[in-house]
Amino acid sequence: MKTHSALIKSAIATALAVGLGTASTGVFADKMDMEKCYGVVKAGKNDCKTATNACQGQAAKDYEPTAFIALPKGTCEKIAGSSLKPKA
Repeated sequence: MKTHSALIKSAIATALAVGLGTASTGVFADKMDMEKCYGVVKAGKNDCKTATNACQGQAAKDYEPTAFIALPKGTCEKIAGSSLKPKA
């Protein structure tokens, strides 16, 4: 379980290092070889709206299946419990 947590933290740090905090993730993800990674976000750390809220940073719980963060392509599939599509 510690490895899963460390991998998520590393992925989030990578995403922040590329400047996602100030970019529009929808457009940025398309232009910078990024992908939306669902189901791995900590509460309040999502990049954009979800099925249950309309703004960045409003995911109500950890690992919400409809909340995403933008990560470099190929990273999401390496994280246990992640998905490239929102989970129902």
